[in-house]
Amino acid sequence: MPFRPRYTGLIAKYLDRLPISDDARILGLGEGNTPLIQLTRIPAELGRDVDLYVKFEGLNPTGSFKDRGMTMAVTKAVEQGAKAIICASTGNTSASAAAYAARAGISCFVLIPDGKIAMGKLAQAIMHGAQVLQIRGNFDAGMRLVKELAEHAPLTIVNSINPYRLQGQKTAAFEIIEELERAPDYHCLPVGNAGNITAHWIGYSECAGRTGDEQLTAACAFCGGQCRYASALVERRPRMVGYQASGSAPFLRGGPVAEPETVATAIRIGDPQSWDYAQAVREESGGWFDELSDEEILQAQRMLADHEGVFCEPASATSVAGAMRDIRSGRIPEGSTVVCTLTGHGLKDPDVASAQAGDAVQTVDADYQAVREAILKRL
Repeated sequence: MPFRPRYTGLIAKYLDRLPISDDARILGLGEGNTPLIQLTRIPAELGRDVDLYVKFEGLNPTGSFKDRGMTMAVTKAVEQGAKAIICASTGNTSASAAAYAARAGISCFVLIPDGKIAMGKLAQAIMHGAQVLQIRGNFDAGMRLVKELAEHAPLTIVNSINPYRLQGQKTAAFEIIEELERAPDYHCLPVGNAGNITAHWIGYSECAGRTGDEQLTAACAFCGGQCRYASALVERRPRMVGYQASGSAPFLRGGPVAEPETVATAIRIGDPQSWDYAQAVREESGGWFDELSDEEILQAQRMLADHEGVFCEPASATSVAGAMRDIRSGRIPEGSTVVCTLTGHGLKDPDVASAQAGDAVQTVDADYQAVREAILKRL
């Protein structure tokens, strides 16, 4: 039986499709190649004939989609001589940046909102050696500070305003097309800073040979539409649909939200840095933005876990919550193929999951009869 080449990460796999030197020192952790899981019980419960998939980005090395972009951002930073990187973060970016900085042997500084970050994510950043600064302010304040600091100190920003981040994240679209052998009809994502919906559109557009037309040039400003890779592998692109939490929904409010608030901490962002790009993606793809309550988001998180065996963090479930609602209403019609991005693993925010446990955990005596009775009551 022939052996397959060892998978080492998305840069090595897609080197001919990424703006990187062939002899660059690739800083990877085996990111990418995440599963595309077809859901079965949830569509049946909806009573609609749709092919519904989740792209589970929570199985990246640090547990979120951020690794796709961070491998590119840090590889390019080191190639260009950077000795330190910096980011503002609601959690996942800090964990990813810290891990790849550790891999590279450079310093990492992260600014996080004081008391507004899931402990699982903070623990990752600390263990990977990041210098963590908790600010008395939200993510948007942190982002403003990061941009000011980078103007006056030798620091490379690795938030999604770094164009190499989007170049790495676009590879998720490549993987989806490889598995489906086509683009989905609809691609649904949670939207916080809005870089990921932009990155996916770049990837889909490259695979459709559409890299310099319409408004994509704005969404791919890094290369001005002259991408290194563009080939008509697919005939069409999906409608891109972005969902936000109601307490943090600037796209639905028509402008920045001063004090965003939601249980979905990863998308608790009131002033998205990729605002213009994401609006261009919505318009060009024929998609839309919508919002969901925290209750709807948490219900979808529970359904994914107890119906499908997929445990994602609350922000991730926003994509599935929105897709379910739009499938029920017919906005996403029957016969459609729908892919939802699950941006992070559920263990990123165990406190929220534990708070929903209800009576799932019961204490009984270490006695056969007591255990037997407890089981029989629940059968």
